[in-house]
Amino acid sequence: MSHDQTVVKAILDGARAAGRASLTSTESKEVCDAYGIPVPKEGLATSSGEAAELAGSIGYPVVLKIVSKDILHKTEAGGVLTGLTTADEVVQGYEAICKSAREYKSDADIAGVQVQQMLPDAQEVIVGAVTDPSFGKLVAFGLGGVLVEVLKDITFRLAPASREDALSMIDGIQAAEVLRGVRGSDPVNREALAALIESVSTLIADFPEIHELDLNPVFATKDSVTAVDVRILLTEELPEPRPRPSQQEILASMVRIMKPKSVAVIGASGEEGKIGNSVMKNLINGGYKGEIYPINPKADEILGHKCYKSVKDVGDAIDIAVFAIPAKFVTGALEEVGQKGIAGAVMIPSGFAEVGEIELQREMVAVARKHNVRVMGPNIYGFYYTHENLCATFCTPYDVKGQAALSSQSGGVGMAIIGFSRSAKMGVSAIVGLGNKSDIDEDDLLTFFEQDDNTQVIAMHVEDLKDGRAFAEVAQRVSKQKPIVVLKAGRTALGARAAASHTGALAGNDTVYDDVLRQSGVIRARTLNDMLQFARGLPVL
Repeated sequence: MSHDQTVVKAILDGARAAGRASLTSTESKEVCDAYGIPVPKEGLATSSGEAAELAGSIGYPVVLKIVSKDILHKTEAGGVLTGLTTADEVVQGYEAICKSAREYKSDADIAGVQVQQMLPDAQEVIVGAVTDPSFGKLVAFGLGGVLVEVLKDITFRLAPASREDALSMIDGIQAAEVLRGVRGSDPVNREALAALIESVSTLIADFPEIHELDLNPVFATKDSVTAVDVRILLTEELPEPRPRPSQQEILASMVRIMKPKSVAVIGASGEEGKIGNSVMKNLINGGYKGEIYPINPKADEILGHKCYKSVKDVGDAIDIAVFAIPAKFVTGALEEVGQKGIAGAVMIPSGFAEVGEIELQREMVAVARKHNVRVMGPNIYGFYYTHENLCATFCTPYDVKGQAALSSQSGGVGMAIIGFSRSAKMGVSAIVGLGNKSDIDEDDLLTFFEQDDNTQVIAMHVEDLKDGRAFAEVAQRVSKQKPIVVLKAGRTALGARAAASHTGALAGNDTVYDDVLRQSGVIRARTLNDMLQFARGLPVL
């Protein structure tokens, strides 16, 4: 199906230039026409006489709808009349809904009244789109009409959606059987409905300016689908594109980080109880065979290893630096790490965004990006990669090798993972703490584990996905080769901006995660124990 992006862009640019947060009914119809979205015959009347004339040309019965940029929910404002069959009814109806709209909002800017062809009764569904803070543009489908927010029978997919995705949405709602025809009613035209979902998903993906979109209701019959009411809301400001290395760059860095030939410990210490001491002992006692370089300007030797004042004083190449110094000293040391050409910084220290020091974390990330250093953390316990006998952590060593890779965003969950692994003697390939996820996150880990022959199943504890779309894109690919299990913690609202569309109001965070994870081929665990049992059992199936 052809799409006229030029027409839509001109409409959106005009509305944004006028400072409007939504399109008018006429503009919305033009957008639909440009993307092949079927709508009823209609026209805009600015007087009761013009409304009657339009109704005569469209053909009775007709529907009247108030048109105002200040009134989004027309039914609430008494701005909709249906089933008008004569010119007199249209004239009276025009005056009535204009009066109701003014009573609802006295200062509303009323552009006129939309006169629309009234369609025969049909199955009412909703097709919509929202902008999710993590996953970006999503298309939605569910049962529609006035009960849409009561029934809450809706499902979501990443946009643009394929025909297969669209058909899975139709089959994925609880009332899917209704669409197949019940008690003698005809089934809806699935292919026409899927094509409509595809068109809406393409529209929202093509234009980041569109924040939310509602086609509600859509009348679906055995022959066709028609969007009876269209609402298009615009974004307040376009998001800045997130800088993202290529998959090849990610993999090159992650291999050096997870399988380093040499490790520097910044803040290494010979004093018992210090984090820098624990990290050193774990690297040594864990059996790591690579070079270990303790960095401490006040020591000559730590635990039998020559000490250096700076990573720049080390003659050989270094793959990763484990930070065990206070947050306030991190940026300066990271600058030297970058100058040395070190691939990764394992940032154990706390004291960054998790305690409100957002600017300090931004400064750290800026230094890392300047030198192409990937940062794990901050505020983490470190990580294990057992097949290299690598314990880059202040926790005790763990050496039971296996095929399950696990990660956690929370330190507490990380400790629980390590505790379970010990008690169950579960073999693991890796256990990784992600903490604040200032840089390295789940999709980076997936990129590494995808090609890691030592890993056959991946289990992840997630509080949020800062770039859910990047995660979903990688997960769709990786899950075809290796099972991915995700425990998503927390159930929060879509975002701070109040949803002005039906679709936005229904886009609860947990529902979206459920649907997108399923679309990506990910198994969702409901509890930590479920996730751990999946990780334990899947490698032996």
